Amino acid sequence: MAEAPLPAIRSLPSWLLGRAAARGRALVADALAAEGLKMWHHVVLSAVRDLQPVAQADLGRSVGLDPKDLVGVLNDLQSAGHVLRAPDPRDRRKNAVSLTDGGARLLGRCEQAAREANDALLAPLSAAERDQFTGLLIRISGTDG
Repeated sequence: MAEAPLPAIRSLPSWLLGRAAARGRALVADALAAEGLKMWHHVVLSAVRDLQPVAQADLGRSVGLDPKDLVGVLNDLQSAGHVLRAPDPRDRRKNAVSLTDGGARLLGRCEQAAREANDALLAPLSAAERDQFTGLLIRISGTDG
């Protein structure tokens, strides 16, 4: 009888990376949910903090989110008092997005929660292994960190 293909598939680095990524996403998603946020809310809050005030279209491009999806995320964040949309001082025809004080506090809590979730993900590794693993992931992902 032939060996089932699953052991061969489960030994592939791409399979293992996908499983680790799914576990990491689940840990972070659960941590963010405790703060009432979804992953895209966290991404957008972080980008707003880094780029503010930022034109809504530029914000969407910077995070790779479709404009109509970005509007939904921003509506959620604005109705909760975490971001403000106002006419862009550089081009009054556009909206500029900025973080409120409450949004900044929430983002700080979410960043801490995400760090703790990542610590849980990497708990089986020593500090040196974590650094090495992160460096290897950067190399194979084609990003510069």
